[in-house]
Amino acid sequence: MAVCMVAGHALDGWKLREREAMRKFVIKTLQRPRPLPAGPWLMTQRWNDLLLAHWPVSAAAIGALLPEGLQADTFRGSAWLGVMPFWMDRIKLRGAPTLFGMRGFPELTLRTYVRDQRTGTPGIYLFSKEARCLLAALVGRGFYNLPMHWAEVRLTQRSQREFEVYSRRRLSSQPVIFQARYRGLGPSNRIAEISSGTLENFVTERYCLFSRNRAGQAMRANIHQVPWPLEEAEALIERNDLAAAIGIELPDQEPVLHYARRLAIYIWPAELVRAVMVARPVRVAVTPT
Repeated sequence: MAVCMVAGHALDGWKLREREAMRKFVIKTLQRPRPLPAGPWLMTQRWNDLLLAHWPVSAAAIGALLPEGLQADTFRGSAWLGVMPFWMDRIKLRGAPTLFGMRGFPELTLRTYVRDQRTGTPGIYLFSKEARCLLAALVGRGFYNLPMHWAEVRLTQRSQREFEVYSRRRLSSQPVIFQARYRGLGPSNRIAEISSGTLENFVTERYCLFSRNRAGQAMRANIHQVPWPLEEAEALIERNDLAAAIGIELPDQEPVLHYARRLAIYIWPAELVRAVMVARPVRVAVTPT
């Protein structure tokens, strides 16, 4: 009986902590334009010391690389291609222990911004995701159909907000290298609050992650994130092969730069995006009179 009472108290304590955690989770969703998706999230992780470097590119060029059902989203007449190096930690699959080797590691992503043609839902589409952790690359491909690549990725901190990043894709027929130095410049009044109609709002207020499965169909995973703590940034990009690897030529201009210190991410299971319904002629057998 005593053992049962102790176990009962332990269970009550766990439920109390779970309710408190969910209460805090709900409080952090107030900036969302729509409610959280139904069902529990599948994975949570934290991104740290991010650089966001964005270039305007042709919407037609981006659209040609997307699966059926998605279209390039535009800001000021252009689609946008973003490179984002960072390191992640606090990685957890719901109901599973932390996997060995996935406690923290650097990543590098090439992303653009899209909309579901049927619903107009805005989201992120990843063209590539370089990960130093081979297990993370396998999990990303297996659970979310992400274009994960095992890579040599090094992210070195030089000062509190200054970093060097080097990435070289492994097992690639051609070298795909990214090398840069960047630093955050601290909070500023200009981007203290991310308002509608700004590029900052366009690239951050996204609550869907789109991908392509092996059959070429568009997949969608709902995501939630706390408000982005954006800062202005400086960067010297010494080499960037990521865009060329997918056949996109970046414009000869400096990218728009931002830095973020930390960002908590929650990800729901992936699901199939329904293709746009297109009217097609129906063949009818001719009935003799």
